[in-house]
Amino acid sequence: MENEDSRFVACLLNKCPLISRFQSGGRGRVFFESDPGIAGSRAKRLKEIAGSHLRLCMLSWGSNPRMKTHLFCLFALAAVLIPTSSFGDIPPPRKPERPGGKLNLLIIDGQNNHAWKETSPVLKSIFENSGWFKVNVSTSPPALPGAPRMPKGDDSAKLDAYKKEHAKWQADVEKAKRMNQIAWNSWRPAFSNYDVVVSNYNGELWPKAIQEQFEAYVSGGGGFVAVHAANNSFPQWKAYNEMIGVGGWGGRSELSGPYLRLREDRFVNDMTPGRGGSHGARHEFHVETRAPEHPIMKGMLPKWLHMEDELYDRLRGPAKNVTVLASAFSDLSTKGSGEHEPILMTISYGSGRVFHTTLGHSTVSMGSPGFRVTLIRGAEWAAKGSVTFPAKGL
Repeated sequence: MENEDSRFVACLLNKCPLISRFQSGGRGRVFFESDPGIAGSRAKRLKEIAGSHLRLCMLSWGSNPRMKTHLFCLFALAAVLIPTSSFGDIPPPRKPERPGGKLNLLIIDGQNNHAWKETSPVLKSIFENSGWFKVNVSTSPPALPGAPRMPKGDDSAKLDAYKKEHAKWQADVEKAKRMNQIAWNSWRPAFSNYDVVVSNYNGELWPKAIQEQFEAYVSGGGGFVAVHAANNSFPQWKAYNEMIGVGGWGGRSELSGPYLRLREDRFVNDMTPGRGGSHGARHEFHVETRAPEHPIMKGMLPKWLHMEDELYDRLRGPAKNVTVLASAFSDLSTKGSGEHEPILMTISYGSGRVFHTTLGHSTVSMGSPGFRVTLIRGAEWAAKGSVTFPAKGL
């Protein structure tokens, strides 16, 4: 590729004012939306330059010529832009860095009724790509095997098969318990080595020694972030429930504490009897800022659209020292509660700070810009009590 051609590609992708927007197209695709003026011979030349690495997708929106927009779908960025020596005067964009240096962050996973093996790498990527954190992951011993489901009806063949499967399951559980006991004895997350701990965990109760270490870490000033199903965890662990403020499932009820309900523009405790934790159908919904002056929310939009997610409702717990940062309306039409539900919260626990986000059911949900920005800002606040990561217009 000639130097003139390489400069044209670099200009087009990095500098050209005709490129009006950049966005992810999903499934590894990257789109460049351009002004119609880039079409014609220049588009043809770009296609020739990039060869098999660049596909030129010409999509027309509407019949009005002014509405025609051309999307350049770029595959294999590293392959298309030839040796870097050809770009001389066009330096690569600098990765942002946190003023004062990166914070040390630990993600805890290993058990979850959600797809933690998919979501933990996404969380790690969000934090690392922000430039604000150095990330490690500590994976707990695995969950015990799930019990087989008893068949419906009185089909004797199915019942006999179930009995055999159940007996095998019991033997597998006993074997797993013995193996897990060894693993639990050796699993010792070094909480004190980190500025903030992020939980993507929902499973077996941690050993007493780890519980005590974690309580001492947070109450002593450590930062903690609970993501989505992490608020399902440990209904029997009093200190943990005080850390997260409110939680769901696991037998939670009015005995666990109040709901948080929006009444006259503020959230109040509501001791109405009922279950703790539910959600309707997954859907997109608007998240509304309730504490615009809080460091995590300062500079963000009053309301933004969140991608498809589980909108947790009817969470309840001790609800001590809780500030609701943002909420979402759980509509009855999606089998919700008909209430404005707390979505983002902060909780103080001893000298420690906790950021609690109920968002993040899946990798789709975690793709929402609002989830990513509030997660980064929330983790920084939990670690330091202040926020330097930009709101980026959200």
